[in-house]
Amino acid sequence: MVSGLAGVEADDGAQHGGTSPVRYGLGMFGTSLPINLVKGSMFFVYVDLLGLDAAVYATVYAVYGVLDALDNPVFGYLSDRTRSRWGRRRPYLVVGALVLACTTVALFTVPGPVAESAVGLTVWFALFAITTEMADSLINASYGALLPELFTQERRRATANAVRQGAQLVALVVALALTPVLARSVLGTEGSAVGYGRLAVIFGVVAAVVILWTAFGVREDRALDAEPRPRFFRSVREVLSTPQFWTVGVVNACYGAAMALVLGGLQLYVQYTLEGSALDASILQLVVIAAAIGMLSVWAAVVRRKGAAWTWRLALPVAAAGFVPMYFATDLLTGILGGLAVAVGYSGVLATNDLVIARVLDADAARHGVHRSGLFLAAFGVLGRLNALVTAGAVLSLAVFFGYHSGDDPGPDPAGAFRVYLSLYPFALLLVGTVVSRFIRLPAAPEDASPVMR
Repeated sequence: MVSGLAGVEADDGAQHGGTSPVRYGLGMFGTSLPINLVKGSMFFVYVDLLGLDAAVYATVYAVYGVLDALDNPVFGYLSDRTRSRWGRRRPYLVVGALVLACTTVALFTVPGPVAESAVGLTVWFALFAITTEMADSLINASYGALLPELFTQERRRATANAVRQGAQLVALVVALALTPVLARSVLGTEGSAVGYGRLAVIFGVVAAVVILWTAFGVREDRALDAEPRPRFFRSVREVLSTPQFWTVGVVNACYGAAMALVLGGLQLYVQYTLEGSALDASILQLVVIAAAIGMLSVWAAVVRRKGAAWTWRLALPVAAAGFVPMYFATDLLTGILGGLAVAVGYSGVLATNDLVIARVLDADAARHGVHRSGLFLAAFGVLGRLNALVTAGAVLSLAVFFGYHSGDDPGPDPAGAFRVYLSLYPFALLLVGTVVSRFIRLPAAPEDASPVMR
């Protein structure tokens, strides 16, 4: 594997001034670490520990989702149009890394007087949840655009993406699996949010260092600077008229919404449904993520043999079916068994989703003669990041149907509430994505000579 990566690095380096797929891919660790702390612990910290009402949380989170969707095209468009001595994408990675570190720390470090006021807590939550989201969008609009631009053939791209997704899974181990124990046993105590604030400082600094290291190692293709700057309204019109934007975008949104529910609700699922501890939550997440890492190489081999599109269509129903055992889990052991089923499909979608999207970007660049990966990915992000509205609706449903409002007022059946939240809702979303994927015709892989859609 090491020698294979070295060969790819050398080849891609010749084409793109020495950009390493490993260095690019490892940047995903930095982009994933703080945002997965947010996705995995923000609900638990604000609602269960700090006592913010679930309905208020859902309302703020819905606004968060709308703004998240709206700022993506703006950041993508700016990235595509930028021409500077530092490149098109690098300036946004550098600025975004520093802002993301600061806002993540603020989000999880709520001053005592603020936490004691319902209004103050709501305002603090809204302010720093939204600014953290904006920093994440700023980074990912440029980081994601680099994948198709730096690595122009699907097999080389698959290698870079495998490194990238592997780095993301390692970040999940740290930001999700280890967080409950680190925040509630090592850096803090049960029932307190202090440990989460301390952990946010550590994660923010590490993430900034990794993203900056990647940013200064990227060697963009300067030939792309000679392309005309894309025009915003014309580009938006052409993106929206691309059939694959809507179909692939809907599937991507279904997958993203399903995983957002899992990340946000897993600690509460373990606490209420499995009646487990912080250690149990860490064990469950660690096993699931480790299994996903192990399966990543298997799915990558299937991609090399059968292609990204075929493998993607297989991974989606496997991912949907994996959530069924989670509904029947009653303790840590059965939760782990269910989690292993989830890991198999989750890993498959991770290994293929970005490759499918990259094909759509390649076809757009070939058709219109300009690389606008940032705007196109941001447009996908509008659909994908609106999953916050799905999450908000799911959280609100806990209050409406199960009476769960907060840790202080969990209602009569919090176990049933989070059983449904973490299994049936993700299953339904991925089932929709599976059905839609069957009607999508994708552009051929970039190294294929034939323009046949499949």
